[in-house]
Amino acid sequence: MAEATATRRRANAALDLDAIRAEFPVLRREVHGRRLVYLDTAASAQRPQAVIDAVSDFYARYNANVHRGVHALSQEATDAFEAARRALAEHVGAASDREIVFTRGTTEAINLVAQGWLRPRVGPGDRIVVTHMEHHSNIVPWQLVAEQTGAELVVAPVSDAGELELDALEALLDERVKLLGVVHVSNALGTVNPVKAICRMAGRHGIPVLVDGAQAMAHEAVDVRDLGCTFYALSGHKMYGPTGIGALWAPYAVLDAMAPWQGGGEMIDVVDFEGTTFAAPPARFEAGTPNIAGAIGLGAAVAWLRGVGLARVAAHEASVLDYATRRIAEIDGVHVVGTAAHKAGVLSFVMDGAHPNDIGTLIDHFGVAIRTGHHCTMPLIKRLGHPATARASFGVYSGEDDVDAFIEALGRARDMLC
Repeated sequence: MAEATATRRRANAALDLDAIRAEFPVLRREVHGRRLVYLDTAASAQRPQAVIDAVSDFYARYNANVHRGVHALSQEATDAFEAARRALAEHVGAASDREIVFTRGTTEAINLVAQGWLRPRVGPGDRIVVTHMEHHSNIVPWQLVAEQTGAELVVAPVSDAGELELDALEALLDERVKLLGVVHVSNALGTVNPVKAICRMAGRHGIPVLVDGAQAMAHEAVDVRDLGCTFYALSGHKMYGPTGIGALWAPYAVLDAMAPWQGGGEMIDVVDFEGTTFAAPPARFEAGTPNIAGAIGLGAAVAWLRGVGLARVAAHEASVLDYATRRIAEIDGVHVVGTAAHKAGVLSFVMDGAHPNDIGTLIDHFGVAIRTGHHCTMPLIKRLGHPATARASFGVYSGEDDVDAFIEALGRARDMLC
């Protein structure tokens, strides 16, 4: 206990929590007369002032469409938009900014791969493998492809602790499997999957891997080439950036071999009624006017995260999660769901005799914001034997005082409900 406390203090000393919180305007507000305790970062992180300013500055000073204009505002917007692409490429370890496709988020990125890359390459007798802990966005797109092509969707199991059963996963991998989809960090449980080892495992069978990185990007450094995956999908709003923006990474040769998924402006080379030729990646996959402000805001979020330092973020959040896990064990009748050895920033739980929605509603009156429900992982929650869970999730601005407020509110809710 003393060693854990010392470790926690060292981690907190490495990150000035008061200074971090001061950068998030929303944390200055009150909810129901109480200080806001925001423990729903896994659903959507809050935004630092630097991101808010970047988006506001675009609309206030150089709002214009990108790539097509010769006037000053359009050129400034294009420069900022493409600078964000370069920043994100560097952040994830891409070989080139041409390997970054801007999307609306992880969901659209996965659908792009499903329809633009996988669908033309599979048919009856082929398999698509996903795991039992996937977000719906890494299940439903593959179900659609399976229905469209006659391919089969196969599910790799998870343990009662919420960890992938790696031997069982590898047993599913053979020449019939045309793609493996796996989440990097579970949004429902916080489980951190060994994606580098999984990519090596799949690579031995020549199987491409798509990694859902939505939850990982704000919690740890990610190097896509070191991981060895074929596709990596991410969302801006999970990493302190705007909503409605995200990205797909893939090696340029893979992108260049993909068919466009959506047609329209920007993604073309020459359009004629007799036929159309398409632009090179990434423009080929960015039809129409993009979320320019969102991309610029995402670039600002990347710069902000890198300024804080992801190693410090990871150490701080691990400390907070450790503290919260020990504190919640003090409350009788509360059970943690998801006890993997390696977790990041998520504490899911149930309470005897209480529905998670009632828990969330009650503790909101104490200013504590958590998420309740199936967390877009209905098969996983069902597999673990629950209709729903309550989930507290932590970010760079979370602290032990937040945990204490959460535990106090949770205890009060238990007294009222049980």
